[in-house]
Amino acid sequence: MDQEVVEHIVLLVIVTLLSVVQNAFFAHKVEEESKSKIVQRAVPSAFERVFNANQNCKDAYPTFLALLWCAGLLCSQAPAAFAGLMYLYVRQKYFVGYMGERSQSIPGYMLGKRLICFLFLMSVAGVLNYYLVFFLGSDFQMYIKTVSNTISPLLLIP
Repeated sequence: MDQEVVEHIVLLVIVTLLSVVQNAFFAHKVEEESKSKIVQRAVPSAFERVFNANQNCKDAYPTFLALLWCAGLLCSQAPAAFAGLMYLYVRQKYFVGYMGERSQSIPGYMLGKRLICFLFLMSVAGVLNYYLVFFLGSDFQMYIKTVSNTISPLLLIP
């Protein structure tokens, strides 16, 4: 593979591989809880909580990956990878919070929504820039990279 191509996608590949490892961890927790014999009828069992948290994370996973790669390839790799790593962190926080009380998972869920929105806006900006170059010959890639690099640290503010 061409070295120039690899340097443009290496951060996205790393975040994708980390997300795969995280999915394996979630699946392991579901398997671990399914083997326990504790059954409680009044409150959801630990297995049900872990299973539901895993299922919720799986439901959002394809959207996350698509937006991560679109934002990284069409806009800027570093802010997309940063947002991807932050998303993996809040997904872990959501998963662990869901295993306890569901109210503990809300902060992770809300920050995850903000990160998905940021990746979506980066993707849209990249697509719009592509068509501006194609039809008008105006390239705003540097401006978009500057704005996304500036905004990405602001995602850490609660």
